[in-house]
Order: sequence, then C-alpha cells, then structure tokens
Amino acid sequence: MTKHPRDLAAWLNHLESLHPRGQAGIELGLERARRVSAVLGQRAFCPVFTVAGTNGKGSTAAYLESILVRAGFRAGCYSSPHLLRYNERVRVGGVPVEDAALCAAFAEVEAARQAAGDVRLTYFEFGTLAAWQAFAAAGCEALALEVGLGGRLDAVNLYDADVAIVTTVDIDHQEWLGTDRESIGLEKAGIFRAGRPALCGDAQPPRSLARHAAQLAAPLSVMGRDFGFASGEAPRLSWQYWRRLEDGRLRRRNLAYPGLRGKTQLHDASLAIAALESLSGRLPVSMQAIREGLMRTTLPGRFQVLPGRPAVVLDVAHNPQAMRALAANLAEMGFFAHTHAVLGMLADKDVAGSVAALRGKVTHWFLADLPGLRGLTAAALAGAVRQADPGASFSCHASVQAALAAAQDRTQGEAGENDRIAVFGSFLTVAAALEFLTLVRNRPSNGQVKKCHA
Repeated sequence: MTKHPRDLAAWLNHLESLHPRGQAGIELGLERARRVSAVLGQRAFCPVFTVAGTNGKGSTAAYLESILVRAGFRAGCYSSPHLLRYNERVRVGGVPVEDAALCAAFAEVEAARQAAGDVRLTYFEFGTLAAWQAFAAAGCEALALEVGLGGRLDAVNLYDADVAIVTTVDIDHQEWLGTDRESIGLEKAGIFRAGRPALCGDAQPPRSLARHAAQLAAPLSVMGRDFGFASGEAPRLSWQYWRRLEDGRLRRRNLAYPGLRGKTQLHDASLAIAALESLSGRLPVSMQAIREGLMRTTLPGRFQVLPGRPAVVLDVAHNPQAMRALAANLAEMGFFAHTHAVLGMLADKDVAGSVAALRGKVTHWFLADLPGLRGLTAAALAGAVRQADPGASFSCHASVQAALAAAQDRTQGEAGENDRIAVFGSFLTVAAALEFLTLVRNRPSNGQVKKCHA
C-alpha cells in the first residue's frame, strides 16, 4: 500500500514536489487532469457556476456562495489563491473545509493519479480535482468555481458550467492568453457550454467572445445591455439592480450595499444576481436571500479597510485594470493627508502600467521584495516607479513585513493619524501584510531598508 502524507502540510509539500516550479508551476491543458478525473469517475452532481475573468472572479464567486447559502442550499465554492490557509480555497456552506476532508480528497486524487500512469499534475490541477471530490463527499447542491487562469485550458473547465460568467476582459497573463482583448476574450469564453446561459460583465465584450457564444447557441447576457446597476436614491446606502425583460421593459430591485467595499462590487454583485436569475428554475432564490447574501459576504483583501488610525487598506489588485479600480475606491474614502503605498508584485505583471494607475496619488512608495520564483525585487519595482511616476518618493525593503513596518513608522504621531497605508500588488503582498498585522504587529522592526531611495 502506498504511504500517504500524514497531514495537510505534508500533502501540500507533496503537491509542490510534483512540478519543478512547485506552487508557481503553470501548464495549461486539460489532458492530464482529465485522465485522473476519469479514473476518479467524476460526474456532474449539482448545478455549477463557473467564473472566469481578468478581475472580480473571487468577489463574484463569493456573492454566489453567500446568496445560495442564505437561500438554504448546501453550496460549495472553489477559489484561488488563498491568503493564509489553503482551506480558504475550498468552502462548503461558507466555511473552509477541515484538514481531514482535504486530506481524504488528496488521497483519492493521488491514488487515481498513480493509477492513470503516474500523471504529473500541477499544484492547481491536483487541488481542483481534490476540491471536486470534497464537494461531492459533502453533498453540495450548487457550486461556484473560480477559474485559475484564462478559461479554455484551465483545470476548472473540466467541469461543465450550467452558467458561465466572464467578469471582465483586460490585458493580463499575456504569456499564456495572448496580447490583445480578442485573444484573451476567446480564451475566457472557453468556459461557455452549448445552449447554456453565458454572462459577460464587460459592457463591450470582445467580438471573439460574442462570436463563440453564438456558435454554441449559448444565450449571452451582457452588462449594460441585458442587466446592470445604478446608484440608488440614497448613494452609498442603496443601489439598484436591473434586468431587461423579454418585452423590453426593465425590472428594478433596490438593494442595500454589499458587504464588500468599493464601487466595483456593484458590478460583481450584479453578475451574481443575473447568474442566479438565469438558473432560477433549478435553484430558486428569494430577494431576501439575495439581500442577506450580499450584505453578509466577506472576502479578505478586496478593498479591506482595517479599523484604527492610520487607516490600513488591503487590496489584491495586481494589474492595471484592478489598480484603476483601487485608485477610484481610494478617492471615494474621504480626506487623508497622505497615502503611503506598500507595493509588492510578481515579475510577470505589467508593473509600470499598474503603478501608472496611481500616479500622483501616493505620497511615498514602500517597495518590497516578493519571494519565490515569480517574485519581483524592490529594486526592479523602483525602476517601474521611476518610469511611471517620475519624481515619486520611494524606498526599498527586503520584505512586505519590513515595508509595512516602515510605513507604520512614518505615520506615527498626531499628523500620521490622518494618513492611510494602502497595501497591494499581489495576493502574496496582502497575505504577508495580514500575517504581520495579526501576529507581529507590536514586535520591534529595523525596517531592513535597502539602498534604493528616490
């Protein structure tokens, strides 16, 4: 009998060992995972919402999950990456699954992987197969599955979507998806299924996406044309979701603001509602469940404002489109004397374009090294800041923790109470900041400042 890892940490180490690049390993394609899935005998057992898109995937999936739970369904949600614990990726009933359930699912996938000919799976492929096993074991009645990268060749696309959602289409992951919106849109449209509802949150979807939906006879609903949102009579307190009926009339619903902050959340919440409406015959959801589900949705790192002074904002924005949304959300927060940015990014991102979205809006950039094969150095970030925001003040630090500690030192005292610290650039950046703030917030730090001051 094959000896399996003894606990979740050991299992995760095993997953990383299967690919030379570990957790950072990316190999698009469905053949490897499909072979293992076949051995597992995986079959559809409940309605599936598949969520792809450049930005907003995690929020949209979380809204679907929260609403379905309030409607009384045993809903599962698969998202990535996680911030602090792997269990965050696989949730049932809004709660991360326990280690034991994950380990059992991993054991099933490992046995099938070996039976299929010792297939070399990536970290994400292994985890996706295991999530499906965990959801089936838990008796889930509906699933919200977030695509990892692209859509057509992503492991999540093994499972047929009953409703396919593309949140936004913008330039990101060019190495894998293409260098223009038409190429990227077609990759994301790969999650569409023949004759099944498809939604696009981009008001001007790429022609390739719309054409693919038409070829599949997948009824496509587009934000701003078939459904959408508007501010309510009491801005910041209420908003309005609308849907165009078959006779051309608009049906409007007044709602309280979602639990997640920022104007972009109305976009993601509207997508979730429209997706649920398109499957109302199989998953009936009341307006009360929608209202409660939206208000109670929580998701760390999505324009998350921590209590205290100075204010600390955590956001996983990591590409120009997301950075523009972050800039708009920061502008709506009210007056702050200074904004201090803690930035750490991955090397395969458009760093200059991302920094340019906040040009002139940051008092001082605290640039941090990110670890790992894809991590960018603070010195490299400094070059991007010089290019995108000439004359900006910045300093380089050996880690996110050191950069955040230095930012906090800068804001000590009475004047700093009116400042804010924005931490963004990557899930890794936000995760490191959360660990620092929860575990070592009061520990003295030397700041580990590196010599690349502006």
